[in-house]
Amino acid sequence: MEGSESGRELRRFTWAEIGQRTGRGPPPQERWLVIERKVYDISSFCRRHPGGSRVISHYAGQDATDPFIAFHLDKALVRKYMTPLLIGELAPDQPSFEPSKNKKLVEDFRELRATVEKMGLLKPNHTFFILYLCHILMLDVAAWLTIWYFGASTVPFLLSAVLLGTVQAQAGWLQHDFGHLSVFSKSRWNHWVHKFVIGHLKGAPASWWNHLHFQHHAKPNCFRKDPDVNMHPLFFALGKTLSVELGVQKKKFMPYNHQHKYFFIIGPPALVPLYFQWYIFYFAVQRKQWVDLVWMLSFYLRFFLTYLPLLGVKGILGLHLLVRFIESNWFVWVTQMNHIPMHIDYDKNEDWFSTQLQATCNVHQSLFNDWFSGHLNFQIEHHLFPTMPRHNYWKVAPLVKSLCAKHGIEYQCKPLLTAFADIVHSLKDSGELWLDAYLHK
Repeated sequence: MEGSESGRELRRFTWAEIGQRTGRGPPPQERWLVIERKVYDISSFCRRHPGGSRVISHYAGQDATDPFIAFHLDKALVRKYMTPLLIGELAPDQPSFEPSKNKKLVEDFRELRATVEKMGLLKPNHTFFILYLCHILMLDVAAWLTIWYFGASTVPFLLSAVLLGTVQAQAGWLQHDFGHLSVFSKSRWNHWVHKFVIGHLKGAPASWWNHLHFQHHAKPNCFRKDPDVNMHPLFFALGKTLSVELGVQKKKFMPYNHQHKYFFIIGPPALVPLYFQWYIFYFAVQRKQWVDLVWMLSFYLRFFLTYLPLLGVKGILGLHLLVRFIESNWFVWVTQMNHIPMHIDYDKNEDWFSTQLQATCNVHQSLFNDWFSGHLNFQIEHHLFPTMPRHNYWKVAPLVKSLCAKHGIEYQCKPLLTAFADIVHSLKDSGELWLDAYLHK
């Protein structure tokens, strides 16, 4: 049975046929996906995909309509580039998405998405982001003035380090906004400023962040698809299912039953200064991201030129290490409080709404929580609408809660300190599950 698209004959496919094109198994390892009932062959294109080859490949063999809508600003432009990849469409007797997915929930979420667009919640308030950038720059200047005016004794040194650590954390949340295309209506404008904020203000490559973070949003807490859970199983046993599986397989890379203790050593204090700090340079050079590398070096040049006359070589190295230590603790506790305590498993190809809700939770709203976490206390809303400007999360939250209540899906929201404690509790629980399976199953 044949159809046509712009005069071109289109083949008709079933979900069974599409589900076999995941890129895994024996050659030719084709990768197909479905967007709005159209079937696209991304086998070769995935390597040229602007968002990275992995993020698009994670949806091979699946319907990718909702993530396509969620991640792209100028969808009409993107569709033009998709035309050469079009190989067919779903057969008339096939549903618009996999039969295993909740039809009513998918339809209700797409209706919610349309409502969000009509309410203008995807439109940014540029004044918000300008003021946010200004407050970061003011803190940066205040840190230098503290040492310049009061000298390099212990108290001014520590105060400056706290201010600079705050700058790094807050610049991290701001680069996150630009990386998600949340500030400008044009993607390229977001990309340009993103390179400045993450490169010049933080000393990290935008390409590295894009490579990792888009995968996380596409398949959150899905082992082997979300890089944020790649610490399983080398360092931690994560999630109930994966921990039991690890124990049954008699695998032990670490004493996981004590992971809730050594998390305080190799987790928050060490991630940035002992891993990210060095790996990002390897990433930029290995992938030949020379523009990113120049932006990164501009950060270090500015930092050393401004502080070297005040502190000397040993002092500036100590300051830099202390700032990264503060940033690392801030970053890890905030980013992991929404995900580690949640469901972690292999990709089950569930609908977009269910995938995000089971992998994320929220933290109570307050002026401090909003500022401290860069509005990632609204992690649920952020994951459902990744290009939504953060100042609008609180507006869409009641609509999301209503949809959760309608379909019997838990909407988790907790106090900040409880969220921090739940990281440790979940690590303790999964470690005990691993030990039980390791010893008795």
